[in-house]
Amino acid sequence: MKNFVIKTLVNAVALGVAAWVVTGIHLGADETSWTGKALTAVIVALIFGVVNAVLGPIARFLSFPARVLTLGLFTFVVNAFLLQVTSWLSGAIGLSFSIANFFWDAVFGSVIITIVSWGISLVLPDRED
Repeated sequence: MKNFVIKTLVNAVALGVAAWVVTGIHLGADETSWTGKALTAVIVALIFGVVNAVLGPIARFLSFPARVLTLGLFTFVVNAFLLQVTSWLSGAIGLSFSIANFFWDAVFGSVIITIVSWGISLVLPDRED
């Protein structure tokens, strides 16, 4: 359980950094307080984790030939698709998380999320529950 909470918080921080760096990603734009934005980030991180767990393996399997041909760079496009699905689901349940331009903002956002998550995971040990 502790590992799940840490990974969710890492994803929340990564989503927050992506929203801060990429102008087309809006996270908690309707919230006025930092606690409201943080709560929105954590809920969106939970949705992002579920989307990655359910659709991620399917998308990665179907995109395997493209990932091989592009030496893995197509992974960012797959992650951008999963981020866009997260945006769609978040909007459907009333959370203020959106991506303005589907392709480029989502791709840049997925790159930022990957880098931030990787950097934080280097600092935090990955232990089993």
